[in-house]
Amino acid sequence: MTKNFRFEKDSMGQIKVPAEALWGAQTQRSIINFSIGEELIPMELIFSLIVIKKAAAIANFKLGLIDKVKKDLIIEACAEILDGKHDSQFPLKVWQTGSGTQTNMNINEVISNIAALKTNSELGSHHPIHPNDDVNKSQSTNDTFPTAIHISVVSAIIKKLVPTIKELTLLLDRKSNEWKDLIKIGRTHFQDAVPLSLGQEVSAWSKQLKDAKDSLVMSLDELYYLPLGGTAVGTGINCPKNFSEESIKSISEDTDLLFYKSKNHFSLMASHDRLANVMSQIKILAGALFKISNDIKILSSGPRSGVYEIIIPQNEPGSSIMPGKVNPTQCEALSMVCTQVMGFEYAVSIANASGTLQMNEYKPLIGFNILTSIKLLNNAISSFSLKLVEGIQPNPKIIKLNLENSLMLVTALVPRIGYEKAAEIANLAFNESINLKDATLKLGYLSSHEFDDAINTNEMI
Repeated sequence: MTKNFRFEKDSMGQIKVPAEALWGAQTQRSIINFSIGEELIPMELIFSLIVIKKAAAIANFKLGLIDKVKKDLIIEACAEILDGKHDSQFPLKVWQTGSGTQTNMNINEVISNIAALKTNSELGSHHPIHPNDDVNKSQSTNDTFPTAIHISVVSAIIKKLVPTIKELTLLLDRKSNEWKDLIKIGRTHFQDAVPLSLGQEVSAWSKQLKDAKDSLVMSLDELYYLPLGGTAVGTGINCPKNFSEESIKSISEDTDLLFYKSKNHFSLMASHDRLANVMSQIKILAGALFKISNDIKILSSGPRSGVYEIIIPQNEPGSSIMPGKVNPTQCEALSMVCTQVMGFEYAVSIANASGTLQMNEYKPLIGFNILTSIKLLNNAISSFSLKLVEGIQPNPKIIKLNLENSLMLVTALVPRIGYEKAAEIANLAFNESINLKDATLKLGYLSSHEFDDAINTNEMI
């Protein structure tokens, strides 16, 4: 009967590892010691570490530290992992060591064992590739893990989140243009205000998102600087000259993004202010989306007893007890995502401030929270655009009724009769439930023609 486990060895001795697993002893110890929660290290972060291992192998070969056979085996193993052939071999939880060492070793061990399979060597033999001496050569978790966070965050934002935001703003711009002449009543303090067009109202949403996107992209500038080569504490011990430059050149080629060697490894390893800044910009984006979703909920409220100036798509029944009810569920889903992201940002702020001396020991949390926030927002924005914004329609009848009933149109009379008389007209109209024109004529402040000339909503906007 075939055994369902094998023995692997690390510096602490032997440990049983599942027979078919490509990970080794240190990964298995982490599985045993950190069975906390369900959150795994994100695959985006795993893949970025794989890109680093590939780049390191190329650099180490160029610098004469490993031979061509080892370099090629590491590259082949990395290619298989990046193709998604071994996703199940990275089972470690976020809640592990604060440096991410167990995940770094998980990757080193998997690459080592893939190389073993390719050369008909035994799993766990560390032959022909050793996880520490070959895969991890010239590196430390303390420099590779933050480097991987930088790479994965920049890639996720530039290649996924930014295009999704652009799609939404293009959609909002199209709606804004379509509705540029549809005049409605504005509202401040949740009360009637002066008119604007529905197109102008929507343009505010689009600009708010564009500004949030631009700020987010600008915040990435310093993430393009990587601390790779700092090794344990930033000094670069056991890292040869030119390793950083050679590795980062390969990373840039693989990612189609231009990265640079950091100006000060110590800073980027001891603290993650730059990542915290990016997370704060993600929170601002979430705040903008939260506000927009709430605006749409208010404007679509009804259909009989609310504002109901816009009509949202009817995607699914809204109640298990009230027949015919339809709810703004896409707004609610987006708002929940935004709320979660805001909580993640707070955790990142605390984590960033809590590092000690030469290393921040909250790296897995920081990486997980930022990457999860990006993924949640990317998915939520796509759903919001497709399932809600695309199908929004104005309700001209209600828009016209609300506009004509608003007492705040009286603001247009102020230049002719002054604030006090205009306020008197508004109060009379409200108290006697008559329209502004009748109140104006009753008080004798303007003629019918003068009133009509002043109350021109096209000119008000």
